[in-house]
Amino acid sequence: MNISVMTVSFPLDGETLNEVKLLCEEATTHDYRVYETVMGLPMASSFESKGFMVLAYDDKDVLVGAASAIDLMGLHTYEWSLVVIPTYRQKGIGTALVDVLQADLEERGAEGQLAVVIDGSPFGHTFIEKKGFTYSFSEATLETKAESVELKHDIEIIPYTDEQEELIAVNSAAFGDLPEESEELIASNTSTNGRKQWVARKDEEIVGIVTTARENEIQWVTALAVHPNCEGQGIGTAMLSFIKDYASKIGAKIVMLDVEIDNRKALSVYEKVGFMKAQQIDYYVKQ
Repeated sequence: MNISVMTVSFPLDGETLNEVKLLCEEATTHDYRVYETVMGLPMASSFESKGFMVLAYDDKDVLVGAASAIDLMGLHTYEWSLVVIPTYRQKGIGTALVDVLQADLEERGAEGQLAVVIDGSPFGHTFIEKKGFTYSFSEATLETKAESVELKHDIEIIPYTDEQEELIAVNSAAFGDLPEESEELIASNTSTNGRKQWVARKDEEIVGIVTTARENEIQWVTALAVHPNCEGQGIGTAMLSFIKDYASKIGAKIVMLDVEIDNRKALSVYEKVGFMKAQQIDYYVKQ
């Protein structure tokens, strides 16, 4: 069996994107796991996305495997995952994809990487551990329906304008981020097409922040933070309710977010607003 491997940068052309979609669909049908999201297909066709794919073709020029690496925050840290067509697994294709991907990451000056595996995927965890990666943490992908919501009047959710110092303060207090890290994140969230930065204001003070990112019919929620001094006041619930309402107004069907599975406090807030677990993603770091 002859396999040829090649690397293509984002955005993918229409034909290649369709090939990867068909590959993911076949694997999803076989494994009962959704691969399109973890492979970053919604971002793969965007000029705004920073990433690439490694593609493996058989001797009949059929795509039999793919690895996708994406610098989600523009901070030179890539998240990557791979999928191989079920009938071609355990034939060395995954190893070939990883070898080329690692060389590409080094060439692109990656400062960090996370390997992403869907919980319960066949061979995934064993394979990634054999490649020298160690389990780090897990995230659950939660989803709820976009729908009209009656919003709280004492908490105002507005688009970000120039409140950078206040946002940095919230990020620092909630996540421990350094000012320069917050500045880079704000710059990325306010300049990337499809993303919006929002701030929550109560009694004329900024008490929370959240980012939304549109992918077709999905409205993603990222970087939600409430200032620790204001926890327990319904601010997180208000921001999530606002996003459900906003998503319904712009024509999105589903609101989705990722949360670390050991973050019980956040999980309870999300469940209160109606989010339910769709699947779990496990993250691995290079030893």
